[in-house]
Amino acid sequence: MEVIAKLKSLRIAPRKVRLVAGLIRRMPAEAAEKQLVFLNKASSLPVLKLLRSAMANAEHNFKLDKQSLWVKTITVDGGMTIKRFRPRAHGSAAPIRKRTSHVTLILSDEPRPVKAKRVYKPRKAVSKTIKQQEA
Repeated sequence: MEVIAKLKSLRIAPRKVRLVAGLIRRMPAEAAEKQLVFLNKASSLPVLKLLRSAMANAEHNFKLDKQSLWVKTITVDGGMTIKRFRPRAHGSAAPIRKRTSHVTLILSDEPRPVKAKRVYKPRKAVSKTIKQQEA
């Protein structure tokens, strides 16, 4: 079963929130919660609140166990941009874009798929002499 939680119009730029989202992607929910508690980023607090909300929804609404939950996906999309202007030289103005984010978190209780390990295949050594290259 999947539990979806959304956070809209977070007043932090998406580029900054994606740094935090990348850390907790595909983690167990409790480990992700611990990671966010001690992370020194401003966007970790709203993402932590979203994660705790999703975990509470899974436990209360769907009767799922907290221990079995893991972060299946977390996506950060751009929201609306608040536009302001800053005065510049000679009576002109420069734009200021205050960006917002939409965060979507999906928790799952199904077992995580195991990635297949890449098999190393050594490349064949190619030794060409200068005469062979010229011909």
